Amino acid sequence: MAAATRSARIELTGVTKRFLTPSGPIFTAIEDVSFVVEPGQFCAVVGPTGCGKSTTLSLVSGLDRPSAGQITIGGAPVEGIADGVSFMFQADALLPWKTVLGNVAMGPIFRGTGKKQAHASARDWVRRVGLAGFEDRYPHQLSGGMRKRVAMAAALINEPRILIMDEPFGALDVQTKAIMSNELLALWEQIRCSVIFITHDLDEAVALSDRVVVMTSSPGSIKDVYDIDLPRPRGDVQEMRFQPRFVELQRRIWSSLREEVERAYAATAVSA
Repeated sequence: MAAATRSARIELTGVTKRFLTPSGPIFTAIEDVSFVVEPGQFCAVVGPTGCGKSTTLSLVSGLDRPSAGQITIGGAPVEGIADGVSFMFQADALLPWKTVLGNVAMGPIFRGTGKKQAHASARDWVRRVGLAGFEDRYPHQLSGGMRKRVAMAAALINEPRILIMDEPFGALDVQTKAIMSNELLALWEQIRCSVIFITHDLDEAVALSDRVVVMTSSPGSIKDVYDIDLPRPRGDVQEMRFQPRFVELQRRIWSSLREEVERAYAATAVSA
């Protein structure tokens, strides 16, 4: 079954998450968060540092549970790690003792696929991300961009219905980030899973997404939601940034985001 037909609607309704701090007081990370990611939609979430973006991802994935509110995937409440979810984080999360092929094949093997079939599928995905010939290399033998390609192949090999990405390209240089963004779009077009993509790069959010969610400063809540009407397929993300509609959308979203960034900075300065 194609992933596009399995992609799921993600809905957060009134979600709040509180933590007990080491010193005793309760800290509210996010409060009354509500938004929707439609099936097969690419949704970026932006907001100032510390607003709870990563906390939101951990709740959607089922790695943690909300203090209040509800999260559903395909209409079913999230009560643990949801089926068909893949992760891609800022850190590569590759096993250093496994080769490129071994890292990419882990998902299918953990799901019960035979080693021969898993390796055949992994070779295909290694080829898709442009690393054919590097199957026997170890992570320490690869550049940062190449490790990201391996992580992307490992995340997509199971053709997930939901892909959760927490600043996956944040540590890359500008040129490599642009290349990885183009490759991500091309691969996502093939499987059309639902995506939640955390980023601090507003240009990246607009270039990749169908919808951009803006979060407030801490405690994080939803300030604005913008639908991105740039046509697909998007093409080169670097070229896209010069399009008048792209510039208009970027400016509108930044006008909303800037207030929250300045508010978060001011709060940090006062605390310091």
